[in-house]
Amino acid sequence: MHDQVDSFIAEWQRERPELDATPMGLIGRIARLEQHLSRDLARIFGQFGLQRGEFDVLASLRRSGAPYQRSPTALFNTLMLSSGAMTNRLDRLAARGLIERIPDPHDRRSLLVQLTAEGLDLINRAVEAHLANEQRLIASLSSEQREQLATLLRCWLLDLEPNQA
Repeated sequence: MHDQVDSFIAEWQRERPELDATPMGLIGRIARLEQHLSRDLARIFGQFGLQRGEFDVLASLRRSGAPYQRSPTALFNTLMLSSGAMTNRLDRLAARGLIERIPDPHDRRSLLVQLTAEGLDLINRAVEAHLANEQRLIASLSSEQREQLATLLRCWLLDLEPNQA
């Protein structure tokens, strides 16, 4: 079984046989998968009027547990965004009534970001559709393959993000 990336690698091997093109195969496949995944994820998020980054903010708040709030810094660190990008997302979500900024009871100088009832309802529905979509996207992999892939990707990610564990 061959994919289009195999064709690219074969061409490089023909043209530059002294080079090991193995990394191109791995990185190329991941890049192509990312294109497919991003398109399919965006379709689901769009059904809920969300962009991927907005979904990520709402999901981060939802999985924090009741009362579904985090500091902007915690959101910033969880989502690995610039402060400007985070502020823009928070502003859009607040304008739609999906989040609110509330005073931090432990620090009068700070605010917390909290899901509104509407935001909680939206993210609950969106995450169900998102997970169903992701199940569909990985359906061709057996349970064992999924575990193997998760282990390999985790090892690689821990190497690239050693301080994130």
